[in-house]
Amino acid sequence: MITFRPMLQGEFPAYLAYFIPDYAAEIAANYRVAEADARVQAEREIAQDLPEGPQTAGQDLFCILDGTGKGDLIGYVWYRTDRYRRSVFICDFCILPDHRGQGRGREALGTFESLMGRQGYREIRLRVAADNARAQHVYAVGGFRVTGVNMSKHIGAETDIDGLTAEPADTGPSQRRE
Repeated sequence: MITFRPMLQGEFPAYLAYFIPDYAAEIAANYRVAEADARVQAEREIAQDLPEGPQTAGQDLFCILDGTGKGDLIGYVWYRTDRYRRSVFICDFCILPDHRGQGRGREALGTFESLMGRQGYREIRLRVAADNARAQHVYAVGGFRVTGVNMSKHIGAETDIDGLTAEPADTGPSQRRE
């Protein structure tokens, strides 16, 4: 049995310790950005999107817990709701490495869907990185369908029109995968 509880402010640093390197690796792999630049971009975006950590208005960060035993932390979900559309957008969904491959992601998504449905939401949306086959599989098995494809093409040199090094493309964690 999976349970969710709001992330505490004191747990936010551990979330960042997972999120920043993971997201930076995604940026580097999918947008051809140097690893150091990708890390700077990931840090900048998370600071912009979650300036107050788990207390940021309009953003919900929850810990995913194993409800069968000691209530061990097995992952995180970060989402935002749109009451007008009665939809939820998952910004980040993660099952921690020690708990992967055991059906926990599928179980957590099913529990999350039930919770959101009971709150009156009728749609869950998300973005998943093109190279994240594991996540794509979990979502497909959970009934998600592809609704679009993000595409990118680098043009010209890696400098901007003033001859300065170009900033990495802003991929936005609020349009993130998993």
